[in-house]
Amino acid sequence: MAKVTLKDIANEVGLSPTSVSLVLNDRPCKVSQESRRRILETARRFGYVPNQIARSLVMQHTSTIGLIIPNIESRFFASLAKNLELMCRAKGYALIITNSDDNPQNDAKLVRLLVNRGVDGLLIVVSNEFAIDEQLIANLSTLPTPYIMVDRFIDNLACDKVRFNNELGGYLATRHLIEHGHRRIACIVNARSNTGRERLDGYTRALGEAGICVQADYVLGSDYYIASAFDAAASLVDTDATAVFASSDNIALGLLKRLYSKGLRVPRDYSVVSYDNSAADVLFEPALTSIEQNVPELSRAALDLLFRRIDEHEAGRLGEPEQIVLDPKLVIKDSVRTLEG
Repeated sequence: MAKVTLKDIANEVGLSPTSVSLVLNDRPCKVSQESRRRILETARRFGYVPNQIARSLVMQHTSTIGLIIPNIESRFFASLAKNLELMCRAKGYALIITNSDDNPQNDAKLVRLLVNRGVDGLLIVVSNEFAIDEQLIANLSTLPTPYIMVDRFIDNLACDKVRFNNELGGYLATRHLIEHGHRRIACIVNARSNTGRERLDGYTRALGEAGICVQADYVLGSDYYIASAFDAAASLVDTDATAVFASSDNIALGLLKRLYSKGLRVPRDYSVVSYDNSAADVLFEPALTSIEQNVPELSRAALDLLFRRIDEHEAGRLGEPEQIVLDPKLVIKDSVRTLEG
């Protein structure tokens, strides 16, 4: 069956293709209500499907948003992508989700890919805030498309950023362990990222307030992967720590896997506070006390700012960069026991 065109509808209703196009694209035009009704009815009857590509070229608006995330298998980033997609769809936008696989060079390639696809705006979670690809900086510095950095960010780049207060999250997690009598508290953290360093700063602040010195052998480095945390936790059992702040749920899962392989249990042998409050509870018992980052709140804040920037961009008056910092909260469950004395 031949594809129905604007010209076919115009011939059927006896009006110009221009008038038909304006009505079907809901643009202002001097067409009577009766003619508008006939155009819409004919389009429905003929099964007319608008050519979105041609429409985008004319309107310079594609109703698409691009998202770059480092690891789509991460519970946090998977949840972020899902929430953003639902919110975009509710506003009539499609979300194109791409995965950089924690490779900074892929960040730059994906920015170019999405911009070449004509997205109206970009949401970017960079792979590594410290091993920044120079091409990414060059691309972002001259980017004609509005973009927001979400969760992770590049320090010296003047742009819009939306994130959680990671230092506060690390502080709340560690203070909770201290309040339950623990003083020998380990921390498994990705200190090669801004988020990890800030969570480590919160850990250090809570210990300092309690008069507890940071011990080097209590601070264990790990990437945000279960296997990496499993390896890092091997040296934990060589310490006399009674509690652990695991700075992501994947890190917590790697820790628990290591402990369980040694016949150790939480909270009997170690009290644990995790970070993200994701679906880890369905995999391990007991349910993990955790720092919650409200993903719908983060998604809404990022999209609200991006849609405002898109409107400003189309009007030719882009506002000054903003940084929005949201507060995480402690969600108490069953993985921390109180030490007596």
